[in-house]
Amino acid sequence: MTTSTQAPPGPLDTAARALAPDLARGGMLLAIAFAHAPLFVVAAGQGNALANDIAIFFQSLFVNNHARPMFAFLFGYALVQLLDRQTARGGDWPTVRKLLRRRGWWLMAFGFAHVALLVPIDILAVYGLSAVLLVGMLRFRDSALLWTAGLTMVPSTVLIGLVTWYPLSQGQSVYDMISLAGTTDLVQMAMERVQAWPPGLIVGVTMVVPGVLLGMWAARRRMLDEPTRHRTLLVRITVSTTVVSLAGSAPLGLVLTGAWKPDGAALLAASLAQPITGYLGGIGMATGMALIAIVAERRRNRLTVAVEALGQRSMSLYLFQSIVFVAVFYPFGLGLQDDLGIAGATGVAVATWLLSLVIADLMRRAGHRGPAEILLRRLAYRRR
Repeated sequence: MTTSTQAPPGPLDTAARALAPDLARGGMLLAIAFAHAPLFVVAAGQGNALANDIAIFFQSLFVNNHARPMFAFLFGYALVQLLDRQTARGGDWPTVRKLLRRRGWWLMAFGFAHVALLVPIDILAVYGLSAVLLVGMLRFRDSALLWTAGLTMVPSTVLIGLVTWYPLSQGQSVYDMISLAGTTDLVQMAMERVQAWPPGLIVGVTMVVPGVLLGMWAARRRMLDEPTRHRTLLVRITVSTTVVSLAGSAPLGLVLTGAWKPDGAALLAASLAQPITGYLGGIGMATGMALIAIVAERRRNRLTVAVEALGQRSMSLYLFQSIVFVAVFYPFGLGLQDDLGIAGATGVAVATWLLSLVIADLMRRAGHRGPAEILLRRLAYRRR
């Protein structure tokens, strides 16, 4: 008998899933919408100045460099969940490892198509490559996961801080510098996105590795699967990371709104503190959703069910966000990239997430898993 050719068991039915991870993924899509929508505007200062300042300060405290680590943490958590489910149903390590890497390669293919056809920013390929590279660490000791996470967090957060610091040191707006505004030349846009994809993929993987490893560590303790048993630890993590994140993100928020105008070392310190503490805040958001799930599990309502349904279809509705942003902001759509500032883009993000909730709930009622999820499963769980 050759174990390496054993067909992997199929995916788990959604009815058997724990609430907290799906609830966190549903909330995560709101954070991603908040993070991505402002990138599509041409001039961050368009519209009401006070509303823009409030939106920018909110972004700095709760969104910028928070959504990425939250998603990374949940992705690493899901890798361990998948490993545990497959081995419990008869899969051996070589077979499951091959399955996880195959899913990773297909996620990279999805991400490439996403960039080539829709928008120049993508997370699917980043997490796909992370799965391919890090799957072997699923069998590492806890200490190895934590040490690697801590060591890799340093270069990734420093890189983000320097990218933030440079335009500010030149007197430029960070939002204007990183704008993803489109043109009417679709071919040129696609070619530019494809050319920028490989280096962006490498940088993206560097940024998410710490969160993925921390998610693996947490999944081994079933922190999100059994939040009631870990309530005390979850409270401590959520409160401590949130306090540290707010303290570290507030100075840069004041800089971005123009309320504080430091230079030299003070500006550099504010630029570095925000991504480092924001990383912790993103993980605290995931653990905070687990605490919410404790209450939601006892008394489910329509909102809880809809957010859970959204989390179960997170990849499909993540791609849906890009479709909406292209339609709303790009010149060949509504062309609002010239008319909306940060506040307006934040409003688009909220409206997109609410629409995603409705779509996810309709899919749940129809018993539809989600087109992207169905396709990924058919490709990853192929049988001989």
